Amino acid sequence: MFSFFKKKTLPGLFFHTDLHCHLVPGIDDGQTDPDEAASLVKIEKEWGIERIFCTPHITQDVFENTPEIISAAFARLKEAVGRHGIDMPLDYSAEHRLDGFFLSQLEKGAIRSFPNNYLLVENPFVQEAMNFDQNLFDISIKGYTPILAHPERYGYYFDKPQRYKQIHQNGALFQVNLLSLAGYYGKEVKKMAEWLIAEGLVDFIGTDMHNRHHADAITAYLSTKDYKRHAKALDGRILNDKAF
Repeated sequence: MFSFFKKKTLPGLFFHTDLHCHLVPGIDDGQTDPDEAASLVKIEKEWGIERIFCTPHITQDVFENTPEIISAAFARLKEAVGRHGIDMPLDYSAEHRLDGFFLSQLEKGAIRSFPNNYLLVENPFVQEAMNFDQNLFDISIKGYTPILAHPERYGYYFDKPQRYKQIHQNGALFQVNLLSLAGYYGKEVKKMAEWLIAEGLVDFIGTDMHNRHHADAITAYLSTKDYKRHAKALDGRILNDKAF
């Protein structure tokens, strides 16, 4: 029987590499089940993503993950993706909270970066990390280029826009979340993400997807005028498909 109703085709994402998501099962606040994680990989493929870097949290006292812990869990994700017949190149690094545990791992060399020595780092959400500028300097001395995850979500910078420019000028690249641009975290975060775009401070876009709710929010966003506007402003300017 023929159907007169066709599944709506979403516009593809304007980039094809996701460098920030929490799909490695069982080691942070993202996915717990490998099969559900594989279903989210499939959704990313439907958006037009062609390569995924998984970035589980590394946070002192909460998610003290090491490359060995991540590797074992990542293998479970890859097995599930293969079992479901999903063709998607997968790799992993981490989202490194700037804290004492990270600094000890950095000193030991127990770090798995992105290709070309890019490293995804994050501030705490309550206040800027202690010795933040020194930490970024130490990262660069070790030969890494820091990418600051979701700077638009750090509310303590909202009334200090020059601080964003200072951090960026000092060598940290900025990665903004699709969820922020979708309004998932609220109007203030969306407004700040758009300001960062307007100021030319956005170097990468990531999904930061943890779960099905995030996937649904991004899927809905892709059909909006906001998405078209943001894509036009960012297309050709971000490094997702060039840096790695």
